[in-house]
Amino acid sequence: MDRKKRGGCLGNLAILMAVFALIVVAVGSVVGAVYVWSASRTLPTAEDMVKHRPSLATTVYDRNGKIITSLYYENRQWVKLEAISKTMVKAILAAEDDDFYEHGGIKPTAILRAFLKDVMHQATRQGGSTITQQLARNLFLTRERTIARKVKEAILAVRMERTFSKDQILEMYLNTIYFGHGTYGVEAASRTYFGKTPAQLDLPESSVLAGLVAAPEYYTPIRHLARAKVRQNYVLGRMTAKGWITAEEAEKAKKAALPLKKVKSTSVIFSDAPYFTSYILFNHLLPSYGSDAIYRGGMRVFTTLDVDLQKDAEQAIKGLRTEGAIVALDPSTGEILAMVGGKDFEKSKFNRAVQAFRQPGSAFKPIVYAAALEAGYRPVDHLLDSPLEFPNGWKPENYDLKHHGEVSLVEALTYSYNVPTVKLAHLTGLERVTSVARSLGITTPHLPNDLSLALGSTSVTPLEMAVAFACFENGGKRVKPYAIREVRDNGDSVLEKNGPQISEGISSRVAVMVRSMLREAVRSGTGRSAAVTGHETFGKTGTTNDWSDAWFCGGVPGLVTVVYAGNDDHKPLGKGMTGGRVASPVWKAFVSKAASRLKLEKGFGIPADAGVEIVTVCRHTGYLAAAGCPAAEITLPSGEAPTARCPLHGGSYSIAQADSSAP
Repeated sequence: MDRKKRGGCLGNLAILMAVFALIVVAVGSVVGAVYVWSASRTLPTAEDMVKHRPSLATTVYDRNGKIITSLYYENRQWVKLEAISKTMVKAILAAEDDDFYEHGGIKPTAILRAFLKDVMHQATRQGGSTITQQLARNLFLTRERTIARKVKEAILAVRMERTFSKDQILEMYLNTIYFGHGTYGVEAASRTYFGKTPAQLDLPESSVLAGLVAAPEYYTPIRHLARAKVRQNYVLGRMTAKGWITAEEAEKAKKAALPLKKVKSTSVIFSDAPYFTSYILFNHLLPSYGSDAIYRGGMRVFTTLDVDLQKDAEQAIKGLRTEGAIVALDPSTGEILAMVGGKDFEKSKFNRAVQAFRQPGSAFKPIVYAAALEAGYRPVDHLLDSPLEFPNGWKPENYDLKHHGEVSLVEALTYSYNVPTVKLAHLTGLERVTSVARSLGITTPHLPNDLSLALGSTSVTPLEMAVAFACFENGGKRVKPYAIREVRDNGDSVLEKNGPQISEGISSRVAVMVRSMLREAVRSGTGRSAAVTGHETFGKTGTTNDWSDAWFCGGVPGLVTVVYAGNDDHKPLGKGMTGGRVASPVWKAFVSKAASRLKLEKGFGIPADAGVEIVTVCRHTGYLAAAGCPAAEITLPSGEAPTARCPLHGGSYSIAQADSSAP
């Protein structure tokens, strides 16, 4: 073939190839356009994007606005862009997308470069995603490494840029990205790693956090500080190259020590006040609002808890050799100030403060005495402490296995005599004792209908006992215990608001009389080890017959606290392990700190309508105290106090016999 013909053939071939290429490109463009159109139909619209709400953590606060814990599927709290330090913003731009404010959501050259490298490696290994693309992927797509996902990501990025401003996109990005250790968003990350708000982040901290985004678990400074420093150097280098910081500032940041916090294990949902948190979560929040609202809704829960008192209570309970519980109430409102349901929540989720029904032993006796006073008895009246046996063979005995003859009510309660208490319950009537128990707030279904009730054979929770003893402190009012003051949604609308629920319990006269008798129990009786220095203290020990449960229930002005100690399997604590020996020291340790921390009053007030007078009597005889008497300062109904001096300790027998108000 001559050259002319050969040249003509080659020219025709070139033309054919060019035409074919154009056809391929045209077909490819059409196919690509159809594919993009088809893919876009399955993706969120602009309206969907505006309506989208990310999963936000619900934050639980104490009564003073301190954060107790967060409840979440993803640990995230939203923060406005202007509340994030400018240094942090620049660091994240330098690390992830330094010309974010110049592009329209995608970088075609970067996508092409990534595509070619991915094709050569037969997989999508190259990045090239802008901040907008990353946000689109995080919000609406999976993390699968496919070309299809990349196409959808680019479509969404362009759509997002048309829907939101750059600042809005950056704000959403900073609030949604994962920073490792279960933290999502810059607010959770800055608090988790450095204990700061995002506004407080400086250059060293910002550059470390920004460096985390590429691979949070790989670059975490908590576990891999050297890797984190390498990544930090990269971020600082990019910031320097952009002219956002000087070389000197970068070097200083590289050398700065990082004030890292100890990150708590994410295996424990409730790291602080765990028993209290689980109590409000499972008893109120989840039943009322559902799991989606609680774990994703970004709600704010304002509780009655005092987180400092809670820490004191958690420290105090470590003094128990067994398991136990502590409950502290504000007796005027019923607010739960502290709740500890055990020594280690990780080992046992059983909340003994509200779930452990245990016999209170002698701690129940004040309820018997309250019923007797309601029936007309006085603290100075007498009972005979003598042997007692019932037809069924039951013979109640005193702790010291002795009988003490004729004793006053205040003496019998001070020294926790069993036999006089059983007799008093019999004289008063079980129906009245049960009625007063209910009036005081004892809700247990386990009240026995026999005289063993007088010695605490019922089963109650520590929270119930705290409510009952609050009635003695506050002048007879029954308070309903509550733990949540207010709940707000993510838009700051109030969903619920709670306050004190107070009703009539017992008369104020009876309440202050019982309280004065219990003050004597602490001053001179079985509760001596619980006395809080500088504060009037009232309370009662409780011990079961087989030494399996130990209690101390009582209070100081403005605070009522119950401490329970015992084994979950009901094994005995050991012979002699009484409430005074086991529970009282723990009670005193906690209440002493609480009284100081809360700056509580030194002494109790008396309601104006109580109709009582304060009288110093002989604890044994009940007459006005003489010089040699074991004196007790108690309250009695006005006009009903004895007028004669104690005849056993210097007073006149004839005057005592003639006293119309004699015990």
